[in-house]
Amino acid sequence: MKTILLPFYDDDAAEAALDVSRQLAERFGSYVEGLFVMRPPQIIDGEGIVLADSYLTQLKEEGRRLGDRARARFNECVTRRGMAAGALDEPPGGVVIGWQEMEGLEGQVIGDHGRVFDLIVIGREFGHPWVDWHVMAEAALFESGRPIVLAPESPGDDLGENIVIAWNSSTETARTIALAMPLLAAAASVTVVGIRGWGVPGPNADELCRHLVRNGIAATARTLDPEGRSPGEVVLEECTAVGADLLVKGAYTQSRLRQLIFGGATRHIMMHAKIPVILAH
Repeated sequence: MKTILLPFYDDDAAEAALDVSRQLAERFGSYVEGLFVMRPPQIIDGEGIVLADSYLTQLKEEGRRLGDRARARFNECVTRRGMAAGALDEPPGGVVIGWQEMEGLEGQVIGDHGRVFDLIVIGREFGHPWVDWHVMAEAALFESGRPIVLAPESPGDDLGENIVIAWNSSTETARTIALAMPLLAAAASVTVVGIRGWGVPGPNADELCRHLVRNGIAATARTLDPEGRSPGEVVLEECTAVGADLLVKGAYTQSRLRQLIFGGATRHIMMHAKIPVILAH
């Protein structure tokens, strides 16, 4: 996890995501790139009316102001935390922080640009009211091919010491675990949480746990009864019970549309987790 992409606006959610990125970068000696996406003004509005040049100019100027405020806040946060500014091609040897601005639609830019990074960190409620963080997170999950970390409002200071894996036997969760192995290997404690009646056919929590232990990971397994709760609720309650500081979760074993209509563990966890969550599809 040597390169981390951090979409950044002038808001508290982005600053919380910066704190998560910093903790990860300090652990792995990473390059963190703050990214502001400059949305191009639309020539035609939602009613099909062509906008005047003067109005387009105002939209461009407002976009420039947003970018300037984002960079000013980013620089202030970096300085306050004692982080060193630098470039991606500098010799490895510690945490390095860079800045990038790109033009386009946020989801497309992050989905494309994120493919070369090891990890994408996104703050929940990030970019409000300018962008929809759900769209950005899902674009990162489905278009970049990389894992994301969703950062809560108050991420804490012990990221990755006590990890919970939400195990449902799925391909998505297996892939997320593989991508999270550097974090799992460094953790003091890993709890594999299985839920009776949840998931797809495949190895159970105890079987996964044995494989993790073989990899030198301090893992234990718990298989729980839902007792009328949804899987997302069970997982988050167990995170609280064991004092977890990071949750590993495969994203969207059910389709996005089905989760949008009927709900699902991924959507519940993305909306309500109070600790950082690493997700992959």
